[in-house]
Amino acid sequence: MNHIILSEQINNNNMKKKTAKKIIAFSIIPLFVIASVTIFAVFSINKSNKPNGVGGLETSSVPEFSQETDNSSILNDEINLEELIETAPEDKTEEETLFYQTYRVQPGDMISYIADEYNITQDTIISVNNIRQSRLIQVGQYLKIPSLPGILYTVKKDGETIEQISEKYSIDAQKCAAVNISFAGKELSAGETMFLPGAELDWVTRQEINGDLFHKPLRARYWLSSAYGWRNSPFTGQRSFHGGMDMAASQGTPIYAALDGVVVATGYNATYGNYVIISHHSGYRTLYGHMSKITCKKGNFVYTNTKIGEVGSTGLSTGPHLHFTVYKNGKTINPATLIN
Repeated sequence: MNHIILSEQINNNNMKKKTAKKIIAFSIIPLFVIASVTIFAVFSINKSNKPNGVGGLETSSVPEFSQETDNSSILNDEINLEELIETAPEDKTEEETLFYQTYRVQPGDMISYIADEYNITQDTIISVNNIRQSRLIQVGQYLKIPSLPGILYTVKKDGETIEQISEKYSIDAQKCAAVNISFAGKELSAGETMFLPGAELDWVTRQEINGDLFHKPLRARYWLSSAYGWRNSPFTGQRSFHGGMDMAASQGTPIYAALDGVVVATGYNATYGNYVIISHHSGYRTLYGHMSKITCKKGNFVYTNTKIGEVGSTGLSTGPHLHFTVYKNGKTINPATLIN
């Protein structure tokens, strides 16, 4: 009998210990949850207080600036950190006020990201900073950021007025006059520069700067055998300037027009072999050389999906490739900066 009673007492003690452990466990869990929620809340509050996407001059003190009397200084390619961030006159509304601040390009920045951050357009940053190739902005470069979206405009001829310019760019003439108060109500002189609030670049200029104007004339696999610029001639070994880009590809690879236009010349040349020249808008022409076959005629209007010939090795050539040249108003420019 005593053995049975002792066994029951041991079982009761074990049950009490298990119950106590459960009570302690269920007591600790809510405390752990409350502590976790508190830590998360504190972390979230601290994180939310940190500014997102802020660019700055990263100097040890606040930069000082000097007062500007007009907008002409913002055409300078180099940014003087002593320039004024223009202050708002008391008689202008906030949306009519034009002032500038500076932004230092950070790793990973693109013009589109910066424009969104400051609620302006990509055209604004491109125009105000005189950017010629948007893909080539550099980390550490300083950009001028105006308070309003718009572009810079240089007066083309004497006698232009704000009203005429505003009509041309489909913007509000009164707002334009308010921003450019020193030019309001008078005829302008060629070379004067003003800021056009709300205006945009024309599509050709935008595509030029963004490197999206031309399509690649070869759609098949190729490799760049010779870039645009100075090189040692493969024939004489002497330093010479290469006015296009050589795109090496298999014999017979189709060649397409890089931009819509009119074929103005076809033929054979001792240097370029079988060649085609196409005239495009805005003063552009393209030349395609060393073709094995020409599949278009002078006077044809061609599109970017029009086959104009095939890759070959005619003329002065070391093997099958396409020589591709882009002319702007008669001068060669680097095709690599214009093709997407």
